[in-house]
Amino acid sequence: MGLTSGTPHLLRAARGEIVNRPPVWMMRQAGRYMKAYRDLREKYPSFRQRSEIPEVAIEVSLQPWKAFQPDGVILFSDIVTPLPGIGIEMDVAEGKGPVIENPIRTQKQVDNLHSLQPEESLPFIKTILQALREEVGNKSTVLGFVGAPWTLAAYAVEGKGSKTYSIIKNMAFSEPAILHQLLAKLSDSIATYVRYQIDCGAQVIQMFDSWAGQLSPQDYETFALPYQRRVFEQVKQTHPDTPLILLVSGSAGLLERMSQSGADIVNVDWTVDMADARRRLGKEMKVQGNLDPGVLFGSKEFITERIHDTVRKAGNWGHILNLGHGVLPTTPEENVAHFFETAKQLDMTKSELLTAVK
Repeated sequence: MGLTSGTPHLLRAARGEIVNRPPVWMMRQAGRYMKAYRDLREKYPSFRQRSEIPEVAIEVSLQPWKAFQPDGVILFSDIVTPLPGIGIEMDVAEGKGPVIENPIRTQKQVDNLHSLQPEESLPFIKTILQALREEVGNKSTVLGFVGAPWTLAAYAVEGKGSKTYSIIKNMAFSEPAILHQLLAKLSDSIATYVRYQIDCGAQVIQMFDSWAGQLSPQDYETFALPYQRRVFEQVKQTHPDTPLILLVSGSAGLLERMSQSGADIVNVDWTVDMADARRRLGKEMKVQGNLDPGVLFGSKEFITERIHDTVRKAGNWGHILNLGHGVLPTTPEENVAHFFETAKQLDMTKSELLTAVK
């Protein structure tokens, strides 16, 4: 079964159609492991230059497309990109990630935040997404992405990446009313941003709740899940046919709760066996993942073996092949090429790979 009706392969699978092989793309497929990216970084040393100057972001987004022809081409951006548009100034420090000079710690700061107007604060996103759609046509699916409310709140409150999350957890457990107001405001602006990306050309959206795996299940149900749901419900009201993917880093203990978010597809990381994930999520939930990014340091035979193992366990419906998280910066580029080549040669009609989701 090849491409039909002009609908890209990944989009068909994300909508629940049966396809002859799982579509494949890779988180952080545009990035430091590619020589082309490192060369461009020398010319544009600031991450915000690379992600907010349209012609540069378009070039970066398309580097893996030109090299590997993945089934998904994702917008090159960052989850914190919309924050200045709601009143939280930030920068992305090279090698360190987002930095927020004035973290949100008080009721007054939360009150001063305003709703996102993406046409005004993020006009470059429209230019980038439209160009990506024009470039790949129906040969690939254009993905947009956003940060989830909890994770963006964590950046906003902590002021940068964290190992302990002690500042936002202090707020969560000592001043929960302030945090809930922040999460509500972020949810509504994120929903606006998702709708904007779809209107600009994104065909699938992934929401990264990267830090929600640091919450206990009961706190996930209080501070993460309701706001994931709030975003997805608003998007589904206006864009019911756009598939939505949810990623939580370190999600082994949260899979069942993730499936309650309203996401169409749950990203599974490598700490969960794909067969176990399928059983836990049920046969109606589509999945994405879940190779350990470290597998790409192995031999080509090893990479092939792990791809086949994952695909067998995921079954012949509702699976997007990916890493459990982003490709690592020191990954050999030829191993990434092998990952894509092997994935695109799969045929789920062959007996050695054919397995129904139990």
